[in-house]
Amino acid sequence: MSVFYDKFLRHNEGQGLKANSTHYCPGCGHGLAHKFLAEAIEELGIQDNTILISPVGCSVFAYYYFDVGNSQAAHGRAAAVALGHKLSNPEATVISYQGDGDLASIGLAETVSAAQLGAPITVIFINNAIYGMTGGQMAPTTLMGQQTATSPDGRSLFNGLPMRMAELIAGLDGPIYVERVALFDAKNRRLAKKAIKKAVQNQVENRGYSFVEVLSECPTHLKMSPEETEKWVKECMVPIFPLGVKKDLHPEPWFIKAEPSFDPAKMLKVIGASSEAPVRNCESFPAHINPLDISLKLAGSGGDGAQTAAMLIAKAAINEGFDATHIPSYGPESRGGTSYADVHVAKDEVLNPASPQPDVLIAFNAPSLSKFGPTVKKGGTIIYDSSIVKDVPAGLDPSVKLVGVPFTEIAVDLGKAVVKNIVALGALQAATGIFPKETLMTAVRQMLKDKCALIPLNEQAYAWGIKAAEELAK
Repeated sequence: MSVFYDKFLRHNEGQGLKANSTHYCPGCGHGLAHKFLAEAIEELGIQDNTILISPVGCSVFAYYYFDVGNSQAAHGRAAAVALGHKLSNPEATVISYQGDGDLASIGLAETVSAAQLGAPITVIFINNAIYGMTGGQMAPTTLMGQQTATSPDGRSLFNGLPMRMAELIAGLDGPIYVERVALFDAKNRRLAKKAIKKAVQNQVENRGYSFVEVLSECPTHLKMSPEETEKWVKECMVPIFPLGVKKDLHPEPWFIKAEPSFDPAKMLKVIGASSEAPVRNCESFPAHINPLDISLKLAGSGGDGAQTAAMLIAKAAINEGFDATHIPSYGPESRGGTSYADVHVAKDEVLNPASPQPDVLIAFNAPSLSKFGPTVKKGGTIIYDSSIVKDVPAGLDPSVKLVGVPFTEIAVDLGKAVVKNIVALGALQAATGIFPKETLMTAVRQMLKDKCALIPLNEQAYAWGIKAAEELAK
């Protein structure tokens, strides 16, 4: 079959008998499922347009067999990867091929979210009631009483009941087609082939999300012969997982995305940006701090304004024509919890947005100074709120410059404690000379363009931060 490679390179570089054998155990249902999927791809004429997503599990090596586009997904994440492919390339036929441990356990959230979204991807779900590749552990679909590596006395109520994925998916509003099929005899194999093709065709026609659950044999972990395993699936699995169509809708094609627009004026409007070129104040990159890439960390309690200050630094750098990134990290509380941000300002391109060893630390409270102070590079700068931090912790590198400015005290004197982060920006400018004075204030004015009444207060806070830091330097 043309959809399969002429020889499989997994074993011995595809020499001899190994060139035409898969890694599946004798009697495993994956082989038949692969055959039916390959036939569907060939009959629909979509081989060059198909992307197969295979995650961790027995199907992990599917890319050695299917001569289509292939992506390998992390354990449980195949549905998310499939959506990424489909949304970025709507014309592609994207098939997520997953086992029960992968899809119904670690990947359950991704599975349900993708199904409810309803985007036309095709999911082939192999249910053999066991974790096959990783050692025969209990899966979400393991039957009651079934012995596994992690339920040696048999699955009990303490382990929960088997999960019926086809029924669960069919109960969501997003999917249009859900069916459960089996492979234990000729009749059911014909139905399985038909169901898999229909699930793929629904996607080709842009009709919606399709899900086919395949009851599959695993002779290895059942410790049975292939014939005995087929009988076990028929007699033990089918009563728990009834076969048949669970949902079958036939909506009109809808997933036809408009061509993306690259019109600059339209894009600027979408992101709320201005077409006016910013005024640039820097004559050159502030290489006195770092020749190519300046890393900063701003840290404090939630509500201190560290994230806003970090965003303003990044915007100011972009205004000056540099590359910049801002990566926020929030605590669980919006107010009072821990909060820090990593910022990079690069001459050409930021290669790593994290700041594990910053050139500059701005600390709004004592815990932030204690935690991140020792990570500042030798010769770096720490700017902290001296109205909050009364004692500088031991263990800071002696080459690090310490600048204590009373952010909060200045802000309160001005009438608004919330502008202490703007005081901190003024202190940053004076202590490091990272940008000319006007650069950061321009970013502040841009942020407040719809709240112009607040600009004078912020200008005062910024000026006082500069003044306080300059006085310390005298």
